[in-house]
Amino acid sequence: MDQPVFPPSFPPRSGGTPPPTAPNKAPQQAQGAKPGTKDSPSLEAILRIANDAGHSDVHLGVGERPRFRARGEIQATDWPATDDSVFQGWLHEILSPQQIDSFYRNKELDSAYAFPFVRVRINVLDSLRGPAMVLRLIPQTILTMEDLKLPEVLKDLAARPKGLVLVTGPTGSGKSTTLAAMIDWINRNKTCHILTIEDPVEFVHESRKSLIRHREVGLNTLQFHHALRAALREDPDVILVGEIRDQETLSTALEAAQTGHLVFGTLHTNSAVKTVERVLGMYAPEEQPSIRRSLSESLVGVIAQGLIRTNDDKRAAYHDILVNTDACRDYIQRGSLDEVEEIMSRSSFDGMVTSNQSLQALVEAGRVNSDRAIGVSLKPNELAQALRGRD
Repeated sequence: MDQPVFPPSFPPRSGGTPPPTAPNKAPQQAQGAKPGTKDSPSLEAILRIANDAGHSDVHLGVGERPRFRARGEIQATDWPATDDSVFQGWLHEILSPQQIDSFYRNKELDSAYAFPFVRVRINVLDSLRGPAMVLRLIPQTILTMEDLKLPEVLKDLAARPKGLVLVTGPTGSGKSTTLAAMIDWINRNKTCHILTIEDPVEFVHESRKSLIRHREVGLNTLQFHHALRAALREDPDVILVGEIRDQETLSTALEAAQTGHLVFGTLHTNSAVKTVERVLGMYAPEEQPSIRRSLSESLVGVIAQGLIRTNDDKRAAYHDILVNTDACRDYIQRGSLDEVEEIMSRSSFDGMVTSNQSLQALVEAGRVNSDRAIGVSLKPNELAQALRGRD
């Protein structure tokens, strides 16, 4: 199958021509430096540099030099270690006084902020050295599934009228960008009411053929679960749940999927079958028969995604995709999940693929070396045997 090739803007951690790393010019020359702080630029200037270079994250903290994440790797800058007054100035650029007070009370804070050139997801934390923050850059342009060269089966899943679609992967695997592309496809091709509930809102969509509304926990709703429960009375066709964190959220998502809504959610799992195991594991043993039946009836598909560095220093996605066919539905209801993975490995005609098959295709195309593919594989011995003599 064709493998997706993520262009420089998928999310900024991917790259085309390798962008410059941390700025090597004198810090006081950085564009937008705050008056009176010649050694420390404004937060907006730091983010502009990161955005222009295609970096995915900015790490800032008291007693630390600012750092960027560039194509998956942390890179230091030549700026001096941040003192408390500079850090406080950065906080005031992106947070309200109430949010800053909340951080100092609770020792952590999640939020988002939109600069004219980029939107950022914000996490502020306390540490032994002092306060720190991590800023994830979110591209303003939402790339389409065609731009990202995602598997065609994702359009089929997005076109379903109802059911549960889970997009999973570790942090930094690009699942938010893939999910945004699927929502964008619905927005452009179907006449729906799309409702997103996120903490915080990441990609901001404009209504096109569909009507789309975003709700941010802490800003537009007080509690995640309450917003999801209320969504069932807000006439949605499609509901995006930012992250399924607990049994209560999962139960409501399943209820929504069973009552005629298409529900998208994310989990931090690294394979399709492990995702099903994780969902079932949220319930007590005595509830297992009932939840297996509900999940087998509601699940549309699972897209587990990872990113791997390619030989030309870019990054490519590999996928583990489960489409809940009649055969898979039967095995999920029985709890025979090993059989589901066997079906995935031989059902490419349904759009299914295992991560090892996806990695093998990248190696055979000459885009990734075998050692690197084996290093990220969940079943390295199986992949090594498949690749023997092919590298």
